[in-house]
Amino acid sequence: MERFSFVSVNNALGEVGFRPILPITLVYQNASVKVSGLLDTGASVNVLPYNAGVQLGYEWERQTTVLSLTGNLAQYEARVVVMQGQVGQFEPVQLVFAWTRAENVPLILGQVNFFMEFDVCFYRSQLAFNLSPR
Repeated sequence: MERFSFVSVNNALGEVGFRPILPITLVYQNASVKVSGLLDTGASVNVLPYNAGVQLGYEWERQTTVLSLTGNLAQYEARVVVMQGQVGQFEPVQLVFAWTRAENVPLILGQVNFFMEFDVCFYRSQLAFNLSPR
């Protein structure tokens, strides 16, 4: 188990809030990128912003499995991509993402399949969360 702190963020109105944001390294073939992902228990799927996918070497036209997103991302096309994710000192796990054409969206870690690979316990009053592999 590892413990992480919530991160202070400013919203669009300039108000400060705290979010469960996790540092994670994503690996695809010979490329890796260190990113921060929002833990979102209400998100059905993991979401990868367009630029992060490009940094990992994905080519949009070569990803043939199309996925429809909902909510704020419904207007954007998405493709399924699979990669390794490394969190802290844990062993890497295979993660499936909806790679979206949206560029101004955070990396989202959702039910499929981040929360299938990790158990998370939130302590909002302490501005912290514990993470452990399944």
